[in-house]
Amino acid sequence: MKNRTIFFISDRTAITAETLGKSLLTQFEGVERERHVIPFIDTESRAKAVKEKINDSYTVNEGRPIVFSTFTDDKLRSIVAESDCIFYDLFNDYIERMERDLRQESSHEAGKSHGMIDISSYESRIRAVNYALVNDDGARLDHYQQADVILVGVSRTGKTPTSLYLALQYGIFTANFPITDSDLDNCSLPRALKPYRKKLFGLTIGAEQLSRIREERRPGSPYASLRNCQREVSQVEELFHLENIPFLNVTSISIEEIAAQIRLTREFDVRQF
Repeated sequence: MKNRTIFFISDRTAITAETLGKSLLTQFEGVERERHVIPFIDTESRAKAVKEKINDSYTVNEGRPIVFSTFTDDKLRSIVAESDCIFYDLFNDYIERMERDLRQESSHEAGKSHGMIDISSYESRIRAVNYALVNDDGARLDHYQQADVILVGVSRTGKTPTSLYLALQYGIFTANFPITDSDLDNCSLPRALKPYRKKLFGLTIGAEQLSRIREERRPGSPYASLRNCQREVSQVEELFHLENIPFLNVTSISIEEIAAQIRLTREFDVRQF
């Protein structure tokens, strides 16, 4: 398989081009050499400069570059598409078909999927992010009645990044609380969590993976030892079963997949903006 340079290009943020392009590339092994994310190509001069960059890439690599784009401007799209590359426009390929099927012209406005079109939705996400930061790692216990979900688990199971992702992406008010050795030894929920049992969602992880993660933070410590991690994982899963708390093993899944599973299990309303 030839190595190819991958470009994600847009007249706005290029977030959509990068996200969809990366998802498609996961189905093909060994096709890429390096990646370039190039946003805000919103003038002809910038489009021509990108065209030259793509062509230069082809001269030093054995395979034609792959370009994923989300242009709303036809002229800018045409300029970049003329470069010596394999070109995929992730908007135009579907917009034209949708216009036919819906019998309606699209707005052709750039950046609508990631802009502040709905100020109230934007502010809701900001409030959710602030909530996640204030209520991280059991720091505050007096705001749990506002939580949509409270993530629980032993240390280093991804509670904080998942909380922030749920907040930023979906506007879900997410707190998280660590399960400690004393909780595990007693095999009972911390007193602070008992009134909010219906809001709890557990995260667990394979003991070997947990040990590797903890070794990066505290190398050679009892906290990071495989034996200790095996004990903690076994006990916390027993606690989840005993308390009837839904939980997810996050060993080999991404933050995005964790968030999707939580939303599915808790049947949250869609709050994606």
